[in-house]
Amino acid sequence: MARLGPAFASCRSVPQAPAEPPRRDRAAAGEAWVAHMRRGEFEQAWTISDALLRDRAWLKRRDVLRCEQSVWDGTPIDGRRVLVRCYRGLGDALQFIRYAPLIRARAARLIVWAQPALLPVLAGVDGIDELQPVHDGDIDVDYDVDAEVMELPYVFRTSLETIPADVPYLHVDRAALPASDRAKVGLVWRAGDWTPHRSIPFALLAPLLRFPIAWYVLQSEPGLSERPDGFGIVAGSDDILELAQVIGSLDLVITIDSMTAHLAGALGTPAWTMLPARADWRWLEGRNDTPWYPSMRLFRQEQRGEWEGVVERVAEELSRVTREKG
Repeated sequence: MARLGPAFASCRSVPQAPAEPPRRDRAAAGEAWVAHMRRGEFEQAWTISDALLRDRAWLKRRDVLRCEQSVWDGTPIDGRRVLVRCYRGLGDALQFIRYAPLIRARAARLIVWAQPALLPVLAGVDGIDELQPVHDGDIDVDYDVDAEVMELPYVFRTSLETIPADVPYLHVDRAALPASDRAKVGLVWRAGDWTPHRSIPFALLAPLLRFPIAWYVLQSEPGLSERPDGFGIVAGSDDILELAQVIGSLDLVITIDSMTAHLAGALGTPAWTMLPARADWRWLEGRNDTPWYPSMRLFRQEQRGEWEGVVERVAEELSRVTREKG
């Protein structure tokens, strides 16, 4: 998942400055923005975004990476054709596509430009009129207003109380899994190499493996090779629709901060997400739940790099789940 930067656009008309603001000022503003978001102080974060918007003309330069560009220019969406672009991580798109029905309630048409791997899953999202694969060429659809998917919380001036949290908002057919009198639990332990602090060495998960559970390994390579021979049913897939169908049939998903966590949350499948001590802003601070996903619980490190305590708390809860199952 990529970081949601503070360079959001405002629904108000804000004049653009011709020059790039000093890098140190942008960095300080970004740090303050993230601090507010972690504390759930969204309104204060949007105020910072308003100020940055006035200085963001430089973000339109061609030498700035597309995924770093701010897109929405503040044009109202009411009655217009809206294009939502998904430039960042797959998990980011899955989390914030929840705004599609809100956009469609106000707009004349909603087109979503998304990563090709997500198109089959997003096809069932309410409010989307047209799906197209994102690419590096020119946009070949007619639209009046465009926004990056991670700008949508700001487009709607979201607060903790107004997060659209009706789940599921992804709708897929369920996979036909083998019958079992045991709880069916999915497991993910390794994130991408660009965020190694989110990953848990498989050996540390040993306290979980002693329970009578039908394990489904949702991990993809290269982490899949860490799995002991014969452990679980390998159900992870590079086909996100197939993965979603399996997740929709599980009793529980236990995962690190990953795309799979967002997929489970968006499907409404109960999920336990294990987080590093300094987690991404979207998980807030000091909470074992998340307003983004009502079916999800959070298990946080108490000290940086210390996963043993997290696994121990998950094992305690897993013991309760297995007792209730039978």
